[in-house]
Amino acid sequence: MRWKAILLLTVMILAVMGCKLFQPTVVEPPPASPLEPLPDEASMSRGEVSINSQELLIMESYPLQVALLIKGTLPTPCHRLRVEVSKPDIQNIIAVEAYSLVDPDQNCIQVLEPFDENIPLGSYPDGTYTVTLNGEEVGEFTQ
Repeated sequence: MRWKAILLLTVMILAVMGCKLFQPTVVEPPPASPLEPLPDEASMSRGEVSINSQELLIMESYPLQVALLIKGTLPTPCHRLRVEVSKPDIQNIIAVEAYSLVDPDQNCIQVLEPFDENIPLGSYPDGTYTVTLNGEEVGEFTQ
């Protein structure tokens, strides 16, 4: 009789563990970034950035964690780099937009300002995703 109780308990534990292992993956938004636009920047002028290199970084984890490494230059040291990451669209395209903001009334030295930023993109449900940066394809990954 005792072995039946142990067997029943073992089956129940395995059933509970199995339910936790096969829970559906939820889209996790990327963590808040200091590169996201802020409400007090509405009066600033939008400018371009020059992207010298971009690389899609895929971390070996479950769920898969993805980041975008971008290197480039801002027009002046007074420009602030801003990056917006969209949620995947119907075609699983994750659009990343990089630009700069500057106070148009601020005087600034005219010299290029380099940047090197790692932008976390988060994790996504199973599927194949394409990442674009300012409209150009960077790469794709499969979850």
